[in-house]
Amino acid sequence: MAQESKWEEKIKRSRGRRGSKPIPGCSEGERPSLCWEGGQSFSQGSELVVHKHLHDGEKPHRCLECGKSFSWNCLLISHQRIHTRERPYECPQCQKRFQTSSTLLKHQQIHTEERPFHCPNCRKGFKHNSHLITHWRIHTGERPYECPQCGKSFSDSSRLTGHQRRHW
Repeated sequence: MAQESKWEEKIKRSRGRRGSKPIPGCSEGERPSLCWEGGQSFSQGSELVVHKHLHDGEKPHRCLECGKSFSWNCLLISHQRIHTRERPYECPQCQKRFQTSSTLLKHQQIHTEERPFHCPNCRKGFKHNSHLITHWRIHTGERPYECPQCGKSFSDSSRLTGHQRRHW
């Protein structure tokens, strides 16, 4: 099976699981379409056909611009925004626009003082987990980014990149 994107994995997890809730207004006897791999049942056979794409790896929704294929049409629509440069989600504070609602939500944190990631050593707060990881290296002394030309090491890749410009 081809490697799934994080969105396809998320959809797979969010779709019905074993012991799924019954479909409202539909008795157990009226649910003829059962997925033998996932255990989910459907009131209509067409729903089962669509669901089976999760198990067989089929990706019938193809981008006509670049040829990339997706299991779900909603993923194709989201992908196509790369080509159209459509940004339908707007930040109400600064009017900056985004291709996905999740990117907008992440952006909106810059307008708040929320710092949900805290250093367990000094309690300093960060808006992004990646910044906490870089900060943590101050306490550990870890310097995982090494210059291949002179051997000097750095706690984050951007400092290494800046250093490497000096060798040019």
